[in-house]
Amino acid sequence: MQVYLVGGAVRDKLLGLKGADRDYVVVGSTVEEMKKLGFSQVGRDFPVFLHPKTHEEYALARTERKNGHGYVGFTCDFNQNITLEDDLIRRDLTINAMAMDENGNIIDPYHGQDDLKNKLLRHVSDAFIEDPLRVLRVARFYARYYHLGFRIADETLELMRKIAKSGELSELTPERVFIELQKALTTENPEQFILALRKTEALKEVLPEVDKLFGVPGPIRWHPEIDSGLHTCMTLHKVSTLTKSPVVRFAMLCHDLGKGETPTVLWPHHRLHNQLGVKPLRCLCQRLRVPADYEQFAYIVVLYHSEMHHLYRKGAQGIVSLLDKLDAWRKPERIEPFVLCCMCDFLGRKGFENRPFPRAQYFLKIFDICKNVKAKEFVEAGFKGKDIADKMFSKRVELVDSYMKTLPDGELNDSSNEKPANVKEKVKTYERKPQNKVKTQKGFFKLRLKKD
Repeated sequence: MQVYLVGGAVRDKLLGLKGADRDYVVVGSTVEEMKKLGFSQVGRDFPVFLHPKTHEEYALARTERKNGHGYVGFTCDFNQNITLEDDLIRRDLTINAMAMDENGNIIDPYHGQDDLKNKLLRHVSDAFIEDPLRVLRVARFYARYYHLGFRIADETLELMRKIAKSGELSELTPERVFIELQKALTTENPEQFILALRKTEALKEVLPEVDKLFGVPGPIRWHPEIDSGLHTCMTLHKVSTLTKSPVVRFAMLCHDLGKGETPTVLWPHHRLHNQLGVKPLRCLCQRLRVPADYEQFAYIVVLYHSEMHHLYRKGAQGIVSLLDKLDAWRKPERIEPFVLCCMCDFLGRKGFENRPFPRAQYFLKIFDICKNVKAKEFVEAGFKGKDIADKMFSKRVELVDSYMKTLPDGELNDSSNEKPANVKEKVKTYERKPQNKVKTQKGFFKLRLKKD
């Protein structure tokens, strides 16, 4: 019986990184022997055991043979004669197919150390194509190590495209897809996960609502980068430099989904994209069984982020109404992340990356001022029921109105949202496809959106 440390722990040790789980492969043993040694079996499809003291995972060396569809259609063999090399060759990438013995010696039959040195994500063998989940895994590793200069090997990209075109991505369970997305959202560069999937034509299979944004233009005055998919990736990158929260990052990924629903006759403008974004958000969340906290926060970002860019248009009353819609008084913890998303929506544009966005601090200050208004004051004055809420609203409006008089004129005039001076205006023609039921811009704005 021989025990080897394998996978991510070896890879990250060689990269000088910490945090990877320590997993072990056991060669030359059996289920019965492992149980006699005190290990407890937890694997259903193949024998995985927990160490009696450390509770780290130990798996018997195994081989796999494809016998069905998806990432679970495999037959496993874990007899005593399977070698370490047999086990390692079934892994996805060469950098994940290394092992370390108890003396610290590296066993590297598939040249993972060379690929680490060359910063290359390369598949181990042609068996890579048998598991569709590997498309998402490689895209995730690319996002995780992008800041170190890693790239995906051309031949691996081609296999990823082949899997995407095969239709096998549809065999992945919703929970598994979301787990990979969630892990990608915790990486240094989650936007590269999206871009890698798009490059391999897999994005339209697993996240069609996001894929639909690519090729949809925005008005060049406010979006010099033009492409709505690119803008989404820019905002996701920006927010990821400011928070590690996957919930906030998910909301940023979804904030402009409505632009994919705008009739092309209205391009490049998307004046109702916030309302139109609710339906694709709900579809995405239901399909992938996204946790409620992710969906609820993404919902308010999708529906209300545009109001931050026109914050003063409806005066103090409009600002207090926005705070009411955000449920700020019952859920104050969501206000700062909401403002962060709005700020990154502003900064995630070509030429806007380093511009100031003082509105974020002004809005948080307004929130702090409004929080001081308590129901007790009006209850003691004899008000009841709805009258209490009305009085609180009026008091907050009064306080906000006073505060707004202290703000710079440029802030109140929305001058900070003008196009950067270094971006030249240019004429661009967009394809305008025929629309059913929608012939004019005027007619579109008369459409009534169904309430969820």
